[in-house]
Amino acid sequence: MPAVKWYRTLTSRNLPSVFLPALSLTPAVFRRRRLMHWHPSPGVTLNSQILAEACGCAESLGGVKDGRWKTSIFFYRAMTRDGAAGPAGQQGQQHPDLPRELLGVALHERPGLYFSIVRAARLVLQADAAFPQVMEKLQSYKARVALNFEVASCLLVSDFPNLGGFQYQLGDFCLRIGKCAPNNSESLRGIMMEVEYYPLSSIEKSRAIMEDFFDIWQETVAKKSLPGHFIHVESNFSEYGLSDQYSFQHTAVQYATCLQQLMATVRG
Repeated sequence: MPAVKWYRTLTSRNLPSVFLPALSLTPAVFRRRRLMHWHPSPGVTLNSQILAEACGCAESLGGVKDGRWKTSIFFYRAMTRDGAAGPAGQQGQQHPDLPRELLGVALHERPGLYFSIVRAARLVLQADAAFPQVMEKLQSYKARVALNFEVASCLLVSDFPNLGGFQYQLGDFCLRIGKCAPNNSESLRGIMMEVEYYPLSSIEKSRAIMEDFFDIWQETVAKKSLPGHFIHVESNFSEYGLSDQYSFQHTAVQYATCLQQLMATVRG
């Protein structure tokens, strides 16, 4: 029986059937994830109240707070021959063998690893956490912007700029809702959501259950009458040479895609 239909044969006192534990499935080493970001209505400014309401949706579905997390993304630009990280228009001054820009991703659950993404070449590389220091010593790239994705307490809205944040457990799902802000700044640049599904690591096999989750989530958010909605932009993993079996490289690529959409939303 397909996973989604099998889920719907179960009942629960508090949770929709899509959140029930898959008792016959063995948890995968790499669990399927999907990232979404908040798309505000035209003319609406992001604020902490929208973030708090979104967190309230997780609690209304029976979500239980469980730990904190923070993921960071760094924008790097290739150093010019005079040692400066020049603008994109000065490509002729850069080393011809170096990609003009790359992204660095430090995931919250893998502090010993660092992921580098060269979007122009569709490459995602895994390295030691010391990789940024190595690049600095080699003077190949310079970090221009650092952004943090982290969850804020949904119960203590007034304290949220100073908190590392929380994640929610909903049956076989782990839900993380958080802010996107520049490093050493409380400026809210975006709101994102990371959904992790424990039992499956296959992207295709988990697609239907993820879509069911998203439908239920959208219905819950709609009841709040918030000025905007969450959207998901599918990453093309095959372009990066990634297989159907989910990995941390898939997560890094999704953060790059999510960030690109957030930036487009801010500019719009």
